[in-house]
Amino acid sequence: MSGVSPQSESFEALAMPLFDQLYNFAHWLTQNREEAEDLVQETYAKALKGFSSFQLGTNFRAWMYRILRNTFLTSRTGLKAASTVPLDSQEDGPELAVENENPETILMRSSDSGVVQSAIDGLPVNYREVLLLCEVEEMSYQEIAETLSIPIGTVMSRLSRARKALRDGLRPKFQRG
Repeated sequence: MSGVSPQSESFEALAMPLFDQLYNFAHWLTQNREEAEDLVQETYAKALKGFSSFQLGTNFRAWMYRILRNTFLTSRTGLKAASTVPLDSQEDGPELAVENENPETILMRSSDSGVVQSAIDGLPVNYREVLLLCEVEEMSYQEIAETLSIPIGTVMSRLSRARKALRDGLRPKFQRG
């Protein structure tokens, strides 16, 4: 086995199936192909270096997403995006993330996904990441909470607010028909 340690072999087996998902999430966060590629590359380098600290049996996917997110937030792009996030004093309110009209139903009605993409890109990063982890990456609220190191109630609150902001932003564009 040409000098490959069992640890790096184990890392590769766990990490490589996540590559496309991590790249997609990185692209949504950075909104730039080259930055997303750099972010994923840096994420894999950090994850491999810190793999000995990963506890087998815990959620590897959430661990990788957390590394990617933290790497993004400490990058120049991430710091700039995070600094534009409004502080919402009602963040932990009792809102539910369940709604009749959601981004998927709006998208189904629409043939112009560019408008939807633009609306998602316009969301504050803390709303965008929760929405994408839930709707695109299909993570459970628990996985999102682990990934972002926030309480499940905050996940639900942010998801509700993200969906409302997306819906409010898209409604005028789709009602003029």
